[in-house]
Amino acid sequence: MKALVVLDFETSGMSPETGARPTEIGMVRIEQGKIVARFQSLMNPRMRIPLEIQNLTGITQAMADQAPSIAKVMQQAAMFAKDAALVAHNANFDRKFWQAELAQLGIAHQQDFLCTLLLARRVFPMAESHSLSNLIRYLNLPISGQAHRAQADADATAHLLLRMLADLSQRYPHAVLSLANLLRLQQTSRHKITAASFR
Repeated sequence: MKALVVLDFETSGMSPETGARPTEIGMVRIEQGKIVARFQSLMNPRMRIPLEIQNLTGITQAMADQAPSIAKVMQQAAMFAKDAALVAHNANFDRKFWQAELAQLGIAHQQDFLCTLLLARRVFPMAESHSLSNLIRYLNLPISGQAHRAQADADATAHLLLRMLADLSQRYPHAVLSLANLLRLQQTSRHKITAASFR
């Protein structure tokens, strides 16, 4: 499988369509089933961050104001993710910010996006909730930092992805866990998943 880069954004709001901007990014690069590198940075959104978001993330206005520009950080992030497929938990959220910020820089952003939320619903349907925090507890996965901070959430998502790949390999010993098969799997009803899904 090609390299995978797990990413997580903290932001000033819910959507770039309403003017929200990133305040932090965390990234984890996975190659041949192993974590090989990380990238993390705060970003200056050049706007006021709502107090409730500051309280949720722990990223204060002062921290954001002193951070590097979004343009500088996103250029570095694009280089870190070069030639990789992207992964996020609830990927629709992170994809919007990734695409919006790279578009402003004129950087192509054609990477595929795997969603660990969609995959987890198929691999662990018995979980009470498929939120990232609940899955970490349910599967007893490593916790590397404070929830709602980008690097800690990216690390948690990376461990979740690796656990799902390991479980799928055990359930389907001859499975081909290619990117194409995983992209198809996340859109397949869990009742229709068989060994033939991974050929």
